[in-house]
Amino acid sequence: MPSPTDIRVDDARLFYLPVETRMPLKFGAQILTHVVCARVCVRVEDSIGRSAEGWGETPLSVAWVWPSELSWEARETRMRDFCERLAAEVCSFGETAHPLELGHHFQNQRLDALLAEHNAAHAGDPMPHLAALVCHSLFDLAIYDAFGTLHGVPVFDTFTPDFLASDLATFLEPADRFANRWPSDFLTQRRDRLPVWHLVGGLDPIDPSELTGAEPADEYPVLLRDWIRADGLRCLKIKLRGNDAAWDYDRIVRVGRIAIEEGADWLTTDFNCTVTDPLYVTEILDHLLADEPRISGMLLYVEQPFPYDLEAHRIDVRSVSARKPLFLDESAHDWKFARLGRELGWTGVALKTCKTLTGAILSLCWARAHGMTLMVQDLTNPMLAQIPHVLLAAHAGTIMGVESNGMQFYPAASEPESRVHPGVFRRRNGVLDLSTIRGPGFGYHIPEIDRTLPAPAASFGA
Repeated sequence: MPSPTDIRVDDARLFYLPVETRMPLKFGAQILTHVVCARVCVRVEDSIGRSAEGWGETPLSVAWVWPSELSWEARETRMRDFCERLAAEVCSFGETAHPLELGHHFQNQRLDALLAEHNAAHAGDPMPHLAALVCHSLFDLAIYDAFGTLHGVPVFDTFTPDFLASDLATFLEPADRFANRWPSDFLTQRRDRLPVWHLVGGLDPIDPSELTGAEPADEYPVLLRDWIRADGLRCLKIKLRGNDAAWDYDRIVRVGRIAIEEGADWLTTDFNCTVTDPLYVTEILDHLLADEPRISGMLLYVEQPFPYDLEAHRIDVRSVSARKPLFLDESAHDWKFARLGRELGWTGVALKTCKTLTGAILSLCWARAHGMTLMVQDLTNPMLAQIPHVLLAAHAGTIMGVESNGMQFYPAASEPESRVHPGVFRRRNGVLDLSTIRGPGFGYHIPEIDRTLPAPAASFGA
């Protein structure tokens, strides 16, 4: 039965905001030096004709979503094209529902078909599902923001039977486990102060001997030790190669020793999805436990060492998760992959708003119902993209805060937003402060943000 609060999407305006990095960021075999953020404004209307606007944004992070021999420019152009197709499709979709229902239905009824049409029209490597999800995520976020704004409530207060016509059994299996249960049953009370994780990229200098002279001469640190001191960091995520065990082990030890000397408490490792044999990871973990027990104890969890496609690479990972919590990231497109991952021995799920908030909420509910641990990971989110990202972490009950590294790689990009939300875009004493995010929707405070947008790249609807 429909809810009187249901909405439909009437129109959308799509914008592209290019961003340059101050330091290069390595994703697997590729190096990111710039990114385009896609931002959309949608207008929604309810059954009695009331309307509201909402905003969503995400970086089109080509290197993360689409490893390929195709040029960066070709892949980015394809993702832009797909965003423009989505702008038209979300306006013509025609359904009236809660954003969770709209997002779920669109992904199940239209997204894969649109992706297949897109790939059939383009030669070369097909755009993967993960890239399509990232393109859809900004529309998904904007619809949530508009829904909350229309009804005068924060987005994370709308996951209740007061707003949702469908319980979780409509979306998740086994249905009897989720009958008469709602996302609000699995969300935690919002936290305004979150421990924040710093990314130690594979190209980041951690010792003065590694400086080349090409580093930026700005107000922000370059060396790891200086970042820890400047931001009071307590949590460090270490990017590894996944195909060079000696380098990976040495990197963990070097970062771990700096962390100990500077008073940081926690480490995690990201193997960049390049490992194919669990033995690669377990040997590094065992070596640490034997020779660097303090650093081993600081290692809170291990993130996605194995390939993206969980169905094609059904690797039994229990030997790794028996040593440390093991988190799905790129593989966890939706709750069904969390289910498959759990069968293979994964113990946690890394949520990302860039894979749609709809997918993140449903994965969160399924994972928590089945005893899996949660984390919220970054896509180097600047500007508006940062706000839903940290709000998800504030309600998710993560293992330890939130990863946030946009202030490392392109801090200047978020200056207008940071003047309104300083604690969200600057890490102080090892935490982010979300106290300025208040009000309906995502609490962006758009009128207060002094940002001039370019002309829309596409407009659809009324």
